[in-house]
Amino acid sequence: MAEEAHEKILVSASPDRCREVSTDFAHYPDWARDIKKVSVLDYDDSGRANRVEFRAAGLGRNVRYVLEYDYADFPQSFSWHLVEGDGLKKLDGRYGFEAQDVGTRVTYDLVVDLAIPLPGLLKRRATSKIMGTALKELKKEVER
Repeated sequence: MAEEAHEKILVSASPDRCREVSTDFAHYPDWARDIKKVSVLDYDDSGRANRVEFRAAGLGRNVRYVLEYDYADFPQSFSWHLVEGDGLKKLDGRYGFEAQDVGTRVTYDLVVDLAIPLPGLLKRRATSKIMGTALKELKKEVER
């Protein structure tokens, strides 16, 4: 069964800066601790990464997955869905960017379904860890 999670964080930077960092997939390994390698497989007509392969450390092992990105609601948000992946049935999500007086409120929505059977509590903890780490690391990189 898929686990859903939704979190927000306030970042002391403009929405443009948040979008710039969050869509620069090739540089994720520089600041996202669990991401080990990224390969952009395809670009859309606007030159944005459309299909991206990730290699990440997760659940005590290396995981490979490919995400396809949707920019239909850009620049307010962008989303993705899992195309293929090791040990994953679903890894779909969305980043949203809302200007605030003191920066940007970044919203992160994620739906995860692991192919490996795990109790619900462990799945929820894994999903929560993914989200919390991703948002904190994004904030740190954007504000750097």
